[in-house]
Amino acid sequence: MATSSRRSSADQPLRVLIGADTFAPEINGAASFIARLAAGLVQRGHDVHIMAPSYDGFIGTREEVHEGERMTLHRVRSWRWYPHPTFRFLLPWRIKAESAKLLDRIEPDVIHFQSHIVVGRGLTIEGEKRGIRLIGTNHFMPENILDHAIIIPPFLVRWAIRRAWAAADRSFRRAERVTTPTKKAAEYLEANTSVRGVLAISCGIDAHNYTPSFEPRSANRIVFLGRVVEEKQIDKLIRAVGKLDPALDARLEILGSGDQEHRLKSLTHQLGLDDRVSFAGKVSEDYLRSTLTAAKVFAMPSIAELQSISTMEAMASGLPVVAANAMALPHLVHDGENGYLFAKGDVDDLAEKLTRVLTMEPAQYEAFQRESLSIVEAHDIQRTLDTFESLYRGEEPAARP
Repeated sequence: MATSSRRSSADQPLRVLIGADTFAPEINGAASFIARLAAGLVQRGHDVHIMAPSYDGFIGTREEVHEGERMTLHRVRSWRWYPHPTFRFLLPWRIKAESAKLLDRIEPDVIHFQSHIVVGRGLTIEGEKRGIRLIGTNHFMPENILDHAIIIPPFLVRWAIRRAWAAADRSFRRAERVTTPTKKAAEYLEANTSVRGVLAISCGIDAHNYTPSFEPRSANRIVFLGRVVEEKQIDKLIRAVGKLDPALDARLEILGSGDQEHRLKSLTHQLGLDDRVSFAGKVSEDYLRSTLTAAKVFAMPSIAELQSISTMEAMASGLPVVAANAMALPHLVHDGENGYLFAKGDVDDLAEKLTRVLTMEPAQYEAFQRESLSIVEAHDIQRTLDTFESLYRGEEPAARP
């Protein structure tokens, strides 16, 4: 493991290189986290560089603005993976040379790689050679990649998953410290690799950007926010809405875009729910926040969340949450306190839990709202930044409640 760093003074700015296989304009949890992390580091006076795929044909270095802050992007040539509408990939056999060239040019104090797949592999190999401190964060679930992004014969799936985890193991073992967003995700990574001592560090959000409302709701609005892809299980949510008592006059709004949008619209039409389910697509931040503020309940049926930033955004908006009892969602949704967990994939259970929230007495509903706000306080982005700054300097982060 690499352990050296060129600068260690607690008050001296660092030059941080973040390596990413996915970044803006791609929309997903990892890309959002990287942008928030980078912007927060810039605000604290650090010199932030990001190595990421090119999405618009530009190859090279330029300044870009993300989350309202200016930072240096090193865009690398990428190719579209045609089975997926937006996924881009870098050439594995070129990444070491690309990484070596960039590291020699910018001489970072620390490399924080967000994926082992291509960029992380190149940066960890070349960074280790140069004695640069390596910090790794895992957002990766190979089962999702293989099920939903890559065409592979079913009989090869288990073999491919083992190979994917073996590759992850090689890159993360080079890191001085490895992190994931939640304890569940840390256990998941340790169970599938030889990496130990994985730290659970929340991706974090700025709760001040969201506006909770304790005014009585005028409508039973259910909201989903996220990528419209298969692992999110949005079809289960649509079917559950179809099972709700019509007297509730519930409406579901789906915020986000993805490769399943056409299929889900067809399902909505087949179920006769065109007047009860709407697809907003990619929306502005203002629209997103106002929609969360006005909603009655947030629904997250996904079975593959290592944390779920969108669920935290809903909680920061003061919403009760109905979520699948899967992966890391129980860390955010405390059953019977700020929402309900339903058996993953169980449409009837999901409908029943939504009904509970939609028919709550006002006092209980407000108690759920306030508990969501209380739980999400632990995920403040400033705590996340404090922790990563400590890791970047080779220090042990302060214990968090």
